[in-house]
Amino acid sequence: MLLVIEHAYAELGLAPGASVAQVKAAWRRLVAQWHPDRNPAPGALARMQRINTAYETIRLGPDGTESPAPAADAEPAARPLRRRMRLSLEEAAAGCLKPLRGQRSEPCAACDGQGELRRPAWYGWLSSTAPCSACAGRGRLARGYRHTVRIPPGARAGDRLQAHTPAGALELQIELAPHPLFTLDEDGTLRCEMPVDGFAWMAERWVEVPTLSGLQQMRLRRAHRSYRLRGQGFPDRGGVRGDCVVTIEPRFPESLSAEQESLLERLSAAGAAPLDDWQRRLRAWERRRA
Repeated sequence: MLLVIEHAYAELGLAPGASVAQVKAAWRRLVAQWHPDRNPAPGALARMQRINTAYETIRLGPDGTESPAPAADAEPAARPLRRRMRLSLEEAAAGCLKPLRGQRSEPCAACDGQGELRRPAWYGWLSSTAPCSACAGRGRLARGYRHTVRIPPGARAGDRLQAHTPAGALELQIELAPHPLFTLDEDGTLRCEMPVDGFAWMAERWVEVPTLSGLQQMRLRRAHRSYRLRGQGFPDRGGVRGDCVVTIEPRFPESLSAEQESLLERLSAAGAAPLDDWQRRLRAWERRRA
């Protein structure tokens, strides 16, 4: 690959290690000289293609990713391209790699963004203009990009992340997609409301509840409707996870089978519910009325 880059520098008439400013200046000078709209020579198009290939080879560098320009040679930074990126709660909590594809517009180097080229006429002191064929007279070219962005764990809605692609800087604004099961509090607490079988709740059975890490076993308690699962919530930027609060809604069948009716009758006859305090207050109230 180093040999290829050395050939690229040679194609632009430069020594390896030339500055970014020198590379751009040489490329623009050669484009102005060999662009087919300006140079009628039979080999102009092929030479133009080699010039562009050499420039791209140097710009991308040995690893195929754009090398940042040294501060001394840097041109004024272009405004970053802004994009929204929607993540699921699971992706935002764990962190993920997200592919990016798109296009951005930049000035045409062949005509310096003018959309036209000046051609010399028969006499040296006369000239005319013609639309630039490289940009079809628009003055700008669409430049595609494909890039993979690493999203850190704990990304929140409204966060802005910077990404550097071969097409320039991107500013990503994070959005969180609505979740079918959870809502997220500012402190990282996840909340989930789920129905449970009322008889299973009365019998204090084990049930499966959802967390961002998957299903987890939880034992129901008759005296509780809300349960806190420690460390199963959303992480902060330091990686410390909040809690997950599960609120249950016991549900009972609208109609009972004969067997269920019989079991309920037996349970009621056994006086299972502790009503001593209520019965005492009820009798005291009746005495006062009398």
